[in-house]
Amino acid sequence: MRAEFLDRIKRINRISEGGGGAGNEDGQENHSRGGLSVLSGPSSDLEKAERLGAGFSFVARLAAWRAMAQSPRDVALIPTLEDFRPDSLRGTPGFFRVGQARDGQWWLVDPLGQAFFSKGVAGVNRSGRVDGRLPMPGPYSAAVAAKYGDDAHGFMRAAIGRLRAWNFNTLGSWAEEALADQGMYYTEVLGLGECGPVIHSAGARVPDVFDPAWREAVERQAAELCAPHRGSRELIGYYTDHALNWAQPRAEMAGENAGGRMGAAFSGEGREAERPSLLQICLSLEPSQRAYHAAWEFVLATRRGDLAVLAKDWAVELPNKETLRQLTHREVALVSAGYLRDQRLFAREFARRYFATGAAAIRAHDPDHLILGCRFQQAPGAVVLAECVYPNVDVVSARAADAFWEKTAQGCHAARAMPVLLVEAGWNGEAFTRAPAVRDARGVTTVERMLKKGRAALEKLCAQRGVVGYEWAAWADGEADAPPFGRGLVHVDDREAREHTELLSDLNGRAERLRVKRRSG
Repeated sequence: MRAEFLDRIKRINRISEGGGGAGNEDGQENHSRGGLSVLSGPSSDLEKAERLGAGFSFVARLAAWRAMAQSPRDVALIPTLEDFRPDSLRGTPGFFRVGQARDGQWWLVDPLGQAFFSKGVAGVNRSGRVDGRLPMPGPYSAAVAAKYGDDAHGFMRAAIGRLRAWNFNTLGSWAEEALADQGMYYTEVLGLGECGPVIHSAGARVPDVFDPAWREAVERQAAELCAPHRGSRELIGYYTDHALNWAQPRAEMAGENAGGRMGAAFSGEGREAERPSLLQICLSLEPSQRAYHAAWEFVLATRRGDLAVLAKDWAVELPNKETLRQLTHREVALVSAGYLRDQRLFAREFARRYFATGAAAIRAHDPDHLILGCRFQQAPGAVVLAECVYPNVDVVSARAADAFWEKTAQGCHAARAMPVLLVEAGWNGEAFTRAPAVRDARGVTTVERMLKKGRAALEKLCAQRGVVGYEWAAWADGEADAPPFGRGLVHVDDREAREHTELLSDLNGRAERLRVKRRSG
């Protein structure tokens, strides 16, 4: 049964350019991906170079990896530093940068000055965690312990081998710390939004940016977490946070560029009821929180402190502040034009403080690496995106929502022409598996439907001019995942999830060609 299933997966994933299999469990063989020779076994240039030990320079390791990852045809088409608009380049020479080619397409730029498209995986650690890297008991960690015991290097070698075999080139968020010097690029999450006073109410999940205690905590967090990576040539950059929720009004999210597609993709086509937004939430906090006082000062300052004037402007009965708090607790959202005007102004100042504070702390302790944004969990809205810009942010990061990855990226990019890195990508959700209203006469299976939609989503994403990479949602399945619809590239018993890796190997191997095809076409 399993062999028949895997054969069917291979047939589904076989693309016209001749993609092959995903390799064995440890990736120890020579793979051909649509004309790309991916030498991932011990005979590869990279493995030979690594055996030279400390004498193997970073530059040599980069050159070996590049030789493995790109065919001569790709190298000829992928932009070099001379192809970029000089005024668009952000970052420090000799480290990762980001810039826009003269044809308008954005790329990361590796330390050797060549365009780079990041293909990463989150949670490559012995517990398979995607919210941290500290050990956590569970079926995957038990399987890793049984397979590798105390041999940390055994797990690292196998993980790196698999990633290379599947044509990934980046260790995403929460990778095992020891993997950082194994010859593969990586990213880090700093968690600045949770290292001090937090606003976690009515759907909002953001730091209290008005509290000096938060700014002091951010400084300490950046000093502790950035210092170990300062000078690393393999670090791409830092995400300031993960899964912040900015609690923006639905009208603000749905009013994004690309016909409102970004907001609709994040919010499930607008089926959910309107919830209180950021300004209303801050006005309803406890008086002990600095954001409470900042919000009331903001709305009353231009109204001479008169609550009756505010109530008239917002078209709401507001005899006292407690009335507003009760509305918020009942999740009754303020939606009048007067309120939304104040909400936009307040949210922009809130976002400005968040991004400016984070950038100042990071640059103070590591001025050379990119700042990759805060991994937006919900549609942030144009107001928040207006402050998620250079020089406080180099790349916007946002969650892959529903099956509209390219629309999410288009919305983020169109707001302020910022480069975009899509995170939490995966095709195991309902948007990819749901059957159409009209049944397909050919009897397409759920797995076939999932992979067909997944292929289309990733191919369209790679071709977007504003996109500089993506991060797959998880290295390992969660306990509740049921293969073949799990989220990970390995199952909880550490077996390869070939229902995903076969297709990803091919698409990753063709990602740069998808981009240069668009560029040359």
